[in-house]
Amino acid sequence: MRRTASPLSLILLGTGVFLLVLAPLLVQYVQPRAKVTPIDVDTLTVFTGTGSYFDTRRIETVTGRPLTITRQVRGDVADSVRSGRAVWDVSTSVDAEHTLPAAATHDSLQWTLERWVTDRRTNEPVHCCQESPAFDGEAYLKFPFDVQKRPYRWWDGTLGSTVTLRFAGRARVQGYEGYRFTGRVEPARTGTRLVPGRLVGQPGRPQVLAEEWYSNHGIELVVDRRTGRIVNAAIGPRKVLRAPGSTKDAVVLLDSRRLEFTPATQRAQVALASADNRRLRLLGRTAPLGAAVAGTLAAAAGVVLLAGGGRGRARRAGRAGR
Repeated sequence: MRRTASPLSLILLGTGVFLLVLAPLLVQYVQPRAKVTPIDVDTLTVFTGTGSYFDTRRIETVTGRPLTITRQVRGDVADSVRSGRAVWDVSTSVDAEHTLPAAATHDSLQWTLERWVTDRRTNEPVHCCQESPAFDGEAYLKFPFDVQKRPYRWWDGTLGSTVTLRFAGRARVQGYEGYRFTGRVEPARTGTRLVPGRLVGQPGRPQVLAEEWYSNHGIELVVDRRTGRIVNAAIGPRKVLRAPGSTKDAVVLLDSRRLEFTPATQRAQVALASADNRRLRLLGRTAPLGAAVAGTLAAAAGVVLLAGGGRGRARRAGRAGR
């Protein structure tokens, strides 16, 4: 007598096999492709602290004043899709109390506009898409995915070069744990500026091509281990003018021991890191494990029903023969 499997047993068996095949695919194929730098970003980070700056209204350096750095990062989705890279436009302004809110970029103490282009998987700089300036290093606005306990080359836009940041343990930001990296920048000449000679100790000369020097008292970044997102940042920039060939600082343009993410910026960055982690954990662990367990149970139930149905039909056939 011909045996026919019940539809339920076949459905369960087929579903179980599908889920068992899906589980490793989520780990090996889907999750790695989800681990890419986003292109539709629009974030605002704010640093605050106190320090000194050159007040052009008073023609002198003032000290102990509030300072604010505001950084707006917007992804250029069209260029990102066209190039296959992460293309981000970065606007950064440094402000004192009297320049906030800045009605125009020239109102700020300092303003820069950059275009940062990276490989979406490795976070390495890519030189395309009107990138400006040409970047280098492994980290800038974020670190690579799966951050390691090792030194990283961090791009310092003011220096125009990379700075080595070393792993300095773990730290908590708004209750969220990340890896802490630290470093500093020794004084380095970064350019020249035409100024009145009296500003740099040469009153007999109406104009002097003074040297711009930059250093950083300390850089401290707390980074989410899985995503590379920076959840807190603190920097200590110092910019001065020197007379040509001099080793002495003549004018302080900007100086702060510590400018740090505001609590609101920290909370926003932690929220973004948490959301990214949940998504990656879902694709890399929760969903594959759930698929494997559900697939095993469904396949087992299908086999049991299939075997049980076959034995039942055999017994009925035997009774009919008697």
